Amino acid sequence: MKRRSRETAMPDITPLIDVVFLLLIFFMVSTVFKKDELALLLSLPTVTEGEAQSQAKKTIILELSTKEIAYNGKKVTFENIGTDLSKVTDKKTPVELRVDKDVRYERVVKVLDELKKQKLNNLSLITNK
Repeated sequence: MKRRSRETAMPDITPLIDVVFLLLIFFMVSTVFKKDELALLLSLPTVTEGEAQSQAKKTIILELSTKEIAYNGKKVTFENIGTDLSKVTDKKTPVELRVDKDVRYERVVKVLDELKKQKLNNLSLITNK
């Protein structure tokens, strides 16, 4: 009588590995999405009092650092910011101005002056709480 060698039954782990990689990819991709797409790394000033405002549907986000300016997440120059702001049709569109705490006051005044020229008066200065 011949003896049969019996192989041990191993479960197929290929589907398990596929699921683990899919979960890994899902979590890596989902952590990349941000609430606001910001172009500049700013150190915002902090305040002790103030109220949080709800996010409007259409908002213009201006970011101002010591050397750069960004319009809705895209870096622009001071010369082009006026043309970008002139394309806004609804003059009641909220404008969020994020200014680094080390920015000279002169640069802030230039941005505020351009907003006034374009009659964009619905302005919010964004700070950290």
